[in-house]
Amino acid sequence: MKKTLLVLTALFTFAGILAGCGTKNGATDEKIIIGYFPNINHVPAMVAKENGIFEKHLGDGTVIEYRTFPDGSSFMLALTTGEIHAGLVGPGPAMNYYSTGADVKIIAGGSTGGTVVLARKDSGINSVNDFPGKTFITPRVGCTHDVQAETYLKELGITSNRIGGSMSHVTGKPSQYVQMFLAGKVDIAVAPEPWASVLEQETGAKVIIDTDEISFGKTLPASVLVTSGTLINENPALVQKIVDAHMEATAFINESPEKAKEITLKAIKEITGQELSKAVIDSAWNRIGFTYEVNQEAIQAFADSSFHLKFLKEQPDFSDLINRQFISK
Repeated sequence: MKKTLLVLTALFTFAGILAGCGTKNGATDEKIIIGYFPNINHVPAMVAKENGIFEKHLGDGTVIEYRTFPDGSSFMLALTTGEIHAGLVGPGPAMNYYSTGADVKIIAGGSTGGTVVLARKDSGINSVNDFPGKTFITPRVGCTHDVQAETYLKELGITSNRIGGSMSHVTGKPSQYVQMFLAGKVDIAVAPEPWASVLEQETGAKVIIDTDEISFGKTLPASVLVTSGTLINENPALVQKIVDAHMEATAFINESPEKAKEITLKAIKEITGQELSKAVIDSAWNRIGFTYEVNQEAIQAFADSSFHLKFLKEQPDFSDLINRQFISK
């Protein structure tokens, strides 16, 4: 089964590259598609798009197209079938797909932090001791934020009904959490920024586990830049340009945070239709770090936890998942 998936993935990826790129090495009919999510962990892609950074690095005539995704699963499917060439995604989906034999490589970090666990204002929850028997929501089963929260809770002896525990688990888009809290449909939200700050400010939700307390919160990449191993082998020069553009966007964010916040507010409004306040972005920004570095040890520890939580069927070895050659040039 794994071998079959490997073959199919390689074929789809190769076909996608042929369809998307007329010729290689910066030819004028090349088209590169970058994927990302409309949340604050993916600001490097928003900045690169707004400032034309990929166009600058990939050369005149290269068509850059951006595509956004609601969750890691749909992103990874697009990457492994060649619909996109590279992009930002949480490390959880990248690891899950890699474990099934998918052709994916982490080539840079994107951001760290930003995962927060909040309780609904009238839920009666004041600490994690009140969590058993309650309902919690995450963007997706086994996503980065889900693993972080369930790892933290498991160390306290609290588990979800997925593995025999007492907490009920549901999934949904973070942009819809406010309505779900106001309707009383869930008690606890595991939310990526800026949606955690939105919940705080628009519903009075209480932060129970902050981003610097949750498991892997300080070390684990919250988003990573990925591409396919096929593209690396076929056109490493192109991949280097993609990483160079990403690194320039990251530097811009750290050197000009106020300008980056303006770009983020505009981009999220255009993509989701939601107009976030400056106060929300300021709050969220304090919980996020932007870096292209990748902590390999943290990713392996996170993966081991995913296995122990039964999100993965086999204990993984991710020593070959991360390719640092493009950020270590």
